[in-house]
Amino acid sequence: MGKKEAPLTALSAFVPKGAVEMVMQYLVKYKVHLTITRERKSILGDYRFAVNGKNHRISVNGNLNEFAFLITLLHELAHLVAFLRYGNTIASHGKEWKHVYGEILHEFLALGIFPPDIAREVSSTLRNPAAGSCAEDGLLRAMRRYDSKDGNKKLVEEIAEGQLFQTEDGRIFKRGSQLRKRIRCLEAKTGRIYLFSPVYEVQPV
Repeated sequence: MGKKEAPLTALSAFVPKGAVEMVMQYLVKYKVHLTITRERKSILGDYRFAVNGKNHRISVNGNLNEFAFLITLLHELAHLVAFLRYGNTIASHGKEWKHVYGEILHEFLALGIFPPDIAREVSSTLRNPAAGSCAEDGLLRAMRRYDSKDGNKKLVEEIAEGQLFQTEDGRIFKRGSQLRKRIRCLEAKTGRIYLFSPVYEVQPV
């Protein structure tokens, strides 16, 4: 999928049906130029402040399932609203952003559009939002259940200790022991130790 501009009427293909109207209200109110992009490994979405008379710009990866797409979009909208409310010198994921993101999540949670497992994780996120949905392990696990199934992909935590797996860039690792929040893994080629998020997607070897 290449980059494409998203007519507001096309939103129903990317977000839960019950969320379309409220999302459109936000996009129209804040004059958001929304772009849907192909998969980007490093980010799920991006926000650019309006400059030189241009609209605010938000991009979201188009390969996300409808719940992940919506939460990523809300994350980026929270940046926009926080910058307008508090000024664009605030920390990207500081207390101001967390406050606004919590407000927006609460609005959408009240619509009853999330499955129970995602709703529970969103409720938990409201107490202390992280910098991104990928930073919330429980939320990521819940949203992943609604992805199109790729039988070859597993989370690092699903790989047995001592077994090999391959990352997207082709490197081979041996799964090691579980630390408090990360998993120790040995790169086969170099012998170097890397710490992986338990919910990082890999391919078993």
